[in-house]
Amino acid sequence: MKKYFAAMACPARSLRWAVLFACAMAAVIPARARQQQSVGEIRVQTDLVNILASVTDANGRPVLGLGQDAFQLSEEGVPQTIARFEAQTNRPVDLALMVDASASTYKDLKFELDAAAHFIAQVVRPDDTLSVFEITENVTQLSDFSANVPQLQQAAHKIAPGAGTSLYDAVVLGSHALRRRPAGRRRAIVLVTDAGETTSVSKFDDARRAAIASETLLYAVVIRPVKNESGRNTAGEHALITIMHSTGGAMFILDDLSQLDTMFGRINDELRTQYLLGYYPNPTPPPGSDRHVRVTVKGGYDMQYRSEYFTAGRYASR
Repeated sequence: MKKYFAAMACPARSLRWAVLFACAMAAVIPARARQQQSVGEIRVQTDLVNILASVTDANGRPVLGLGQDAFQLSEEGVPQTIARFEAQTNRPVDLALMVDASASTYKDLKFELDAAAHFIAQVVRPDDTLSVFEITENVTQLSDFSANVPQLQQAAHKIAPGAGTSLYDAVVLGSHALRRRPAGRRRAIVLVTDAGETTSVSKFDDARRAAIASETLLYAVVIRPVKNESGRNTAGEHALITIMHSTGGAMFILDDLSQLDTMFGRINDELRTQYLLGYYPNPTPPPGSDRHVRVTVKGGYDMQYRSEYFTAGRYASR
C-alpha cells in the first residue's frame, strides 16, 4: 500500500504540499512540429492528434460498424482530414479506479467495493493495467498499475472510510499517474463517488487541465445519497460534467445502488467499442494554445469524445 506522492506514514499536510508541487511542475507532453528534409524540399509536419470517440444509440448501446466516412472532424471550425481510423480500437488501456470512501458513502461502501472487485475482473485484459485509489480527505494509491486481477481485487477491499472527499485532488493525481504510463495506450479514470467535493487542495481548473493534458477519459459513477437536488451539494457533479465535455467519457447517475454493476458493465462496453480518429492539424496551431475539436457522426447518434487539447507550453505556463 502506498501514498501517491508520499509514503503512507506521511501526514496529510505532506500530501497536500505534494499536490501543490505536482500542479506547479506538470508539463504537457510536447506536440512539437518536426522538420523533415529530403532532397530539394523542406516540409513541416505537426504531430498526430488522436481522438477517441464513443458512439451510442438512443438507448445508450454502443453503435458498431461505422466507417471513416461516417465521421467529420474540425479544429477551431476548420475542417480536418482524418489520417488514421480504427473502428473498435483494441489498443491497451490503463485505468485508474478511484473510489470515494468518505463518511457520506460509508453505509454503501461494502457494496461498492464488491462491485469494484467484479468490475476489475470484467475490464482488465492481459495487455491492460489498472491501479486502485482510495479517496477520502487524502488520495491514496493502493496498488501499482497491474493486470494481476486477484491482487487488484485485494487492494480494492482495503479501501477504508475517511472524513472528507478530495475529488479535484483525485482527478489531478489520477491524471498525473496515467500520464506516466507508456505512450500509445488509452487512459481512463473511473471514479465512483457521491460527487460531494469537500477537502481538495487542488482547484476545479487544476483538475480540468490535468485531465486534458494527460489525454485521459473520465468516467464517473455518481451515487446520490439524496435524490432531491435541493438537498445535496451538486457542485461536484457539475464540475465532473464540465471536465468530461473536454476529455470524453461519461457520467452515470445512480439513485439505486443495485444499478452499480450495470453501470460498470456499460463503461466496459464503451472501452471495448471506441473509434479512434487521428489527424494532423492544418493549419499548424501556435504553441501555447488551447485547441477545440468538434466531431460529428452520420445517423444522429450520441457521441462522447475529447473536444479539447493543449499545444506545447499551454499547461506548463499557467
